[in-house]
Amino acid sequence: MASSKDSVFDMIKLGLILVAYAVASCTVLAVVNNATSAKIRRNQIDKANSAMKAVFADADDFEPVTDFSAGASTVITVSDVYIAKKDGAVAGAVAQVSGPAYDRAKIIVGLRTDGTVSGVQFLENTDSPGFGQKASDPTFTLPNGKTFYGQFAGKNAADGFVAGKTFDAISGATITSAGVASLITEGTNVLSSYFTEHNYE
Repeated sequence: MASSKDSVFDMIKLGLILVAYAVASCTVLAVVNNATSAKIRRNQIDKANSAMKAVFADADDFEPVTDFSAGASTVITVSDVYIAKKDGAVAGAVAQVSGPAYDRAKIIVGLRTDGTVSGVQFLENTDSPGFGQKASDPTFTLPNGKTFYGQFAGKNAADGFVAGKTFDAISGATITSAGVASLITEGTNVLSSYFTEHNYE
């Protein structure tokens, strides 16, 4: 029969082994995170740059700015604003906007200094497959022949974004359509205010 001294020793030994495993696991996770975080961040930047070019195709340079005013919404976030330049002159700006759709969405919207939308692209869309996902689906087209997000290019932000009036909603995805419209509205409002504050109009 094992003595109580042996039992205590066995428990200490087991505890030390568990500590060693925990330290090793944390070390491996830290190394993996350190090795991949830069690549993940680079991929995110590349995706954002690609989306900016997609919404403002004639711009040849994008400069990040931080002196923009936050929007009025408490549920929609405008997290990044970039000035879009063409041959050194300000042609407009793009904004990254996230917030509720049916679930959540993150878009990039571009606005020219004349107040017209240069384009809209999705970065994320977690709405329901089959309906809400159509908003970001490049293969889905509306009766007008355009993608849902593609129909916003050329529209005057001052006219507003009202489903069924200023743009076509997705049949069966009214909440998603209205949610995306709210994101575009918030983004273009922030950009319009920035243009006014910096005399870019």
